[in-house]
Amino acid sequence: MADESLDGRGHRARLRRRLFEGGPEALLEHELIEYLLALALPRRDTKPLAKKLIHDFGGFGRLLSADAEAIMRVGDVSEGAAAAIKIAQATALRLLESKVMDQPVLGSWQALLDYLRADMGALAIERVRILYLNARNMLIRNEPMSEGSVDEAAVYVREVIRRALEYHATAVILVHNHPSGDPQPSQQDIRLTREIVEAARPLGISVHDHVIVGARTCASMRSLGLI
Repeated sequence: MADESLDGRGHRARLRRRLFEGGPEALLEHELIEYLLALALPRRDTKPLAKKLIHDFGGFGRLLSADAEAIMRVGDVSEGAAAAIKIAQATALRLLESKVMDQPVLGSWQALLDYLRADMGALAIERVRILYLNARNMLIRNEPMSEGSVDEAAVYVREVIRRALEYHATAVILVHNHPSGDPQPSQQDIRLTREIVEAARPLGISVHDHVIVGARTCASMRSLGLI
């Protein structure tokens, strides 16, 4: 196959060389997706497909965050091709999460925000995540709690507290995203956060923050003086 010629020429060979020599920044977003798809579709020109997927999903991040069924349906591709994209997302998230795991969360705040933006910033629906911490502010559990519609996810005060007690957590960080892209807290966000703070206080559980994740930035309710 000409695209993978033995003498090293060909488009994919050039992509590999650029990646090896220049690192991740050497490839454009569509080239990263193109190469991932080529792993599952070796006999297909995957550049047009990569560009189409990024366009149809509304960007690189939204494509990586899309569920496998949607990728297969929109791209008309195999399960293996969708899996190639999802494994890239899973690998990136695991790498970012590892930077938070083995040190106090409050001392690695930017690393936490980077992870949360990668995980939730491009989602088309609302997701709620609770971080449970011990007395040293080390992460005990990073737990998705619920997913909702385009602008709503259910958070149950009793469930947050129950899980904190189950994990022997002394503090929690609440996190959710705004699919609109605007991370500014709503009145409902503020009210719910204060309900959790009041429920947790008598049990010796602190609510360190409620982070709202937008498309480009995050908002800290503690920094905004709302906790």
